Amino acid sequence: MYPEAYIDYLAEFHGSRDYFECHEILEEHWKKEPLGARKLYWVGLIQLAVALYHQRRNNFTGAKRLMANSIRILEGEQTAVESLGLDYSRLISLLKHTYRKIESHSPYESIMLPIADKALEERCRKKCEQQSYPWGRTSVVQDAFLIDKHRLRDRSEVLAEREKEIARRKKSRGR
Repeated sequence: MYPEAYIDYLAEFHGSRDYFECHEILEEHWKKEPLGARKLYWVGLIQLAVALYHQRRNNFTGAKRLMANSIRILEGEQTAVESLGLDYSRLISLLKHTYRKIESHSPYESIMLPIADKALEERCRKKCEQQSYPWGRTSVVQDAFLIDKHRLRDRSEVLAEREKEIARRKKSRGR
């Protein structure tokens, strides 16, 4: 019923608290759809994860902008949010509360998305167990890899793809 990428997102969100990975998982899923068929609610969830990533890094400007975008998108996607097994009203309330905390430069605190579908939550808990993540743990804010993953991750694959794309463009232009 739910895409596996969404299960993975929720497991990372509530288990490892690796919001950068949450972003990567859902962005890859979202991009599999043709441009005109991409679902906006995935962007709302992606931006939620990135907002929390920024808040944890004390980048309140980026966190505020992304959380505002996430709220704006998800407020307009009630049917989709509910079809994803989330409690729409509680989710929007939670996001607005988190936005206010970001706005006042409050330190990051882990949040739990309000999953209304108990079977979905059980699937996510099992995924966490398989990954050896405790469900609902508080983020380790001293974990340098979680805090600065965008700088510390292996980007060799991304850079190689970028070089291939540049070469392809040059070739198509006859250079």
